[in-house]
Amino acid sequence: MSPATLIADILDRSGLSQAELARRAGLPRSVLNAYLKGHREPGAGALLRIAAAGGVQLGVEKRMPPVDPERAGKILNQVLGLAEALPYRPRAEMAYPPLKDRLAKTASA
Repeated sequence: MSPATLIADILDRSGLSQAELARRAGLPRSVLNAYLKGHREPGAGALLRIAAAGGVQLGVEKRMPPVDPERAGKILNQVLGLAEALPYRPRAEMAYPPLKDRLAKTASA
């Protein structure tokens, strides 16, 4: 959840106006508005003050990573195995000159 979404949720739950929430949090209304629009990122202290001003308590809890590293490693291993099984076909020379030759030609012109 982005800080802007979190602050918008706090604002909705509190039922306060932006101006009143900002006043209670000790912030200028313009700063709270910038946080809500995502133009500025609030620090942890500002988020805690905004939450407290809206009557909400923020907490930190342990979360599982969105991807299981064990499973992701197995899938990556399978993909790399499949990639190694693909036939190798060397490519022919490119039809155009290498970039360094083109740049040298342009610089001398």
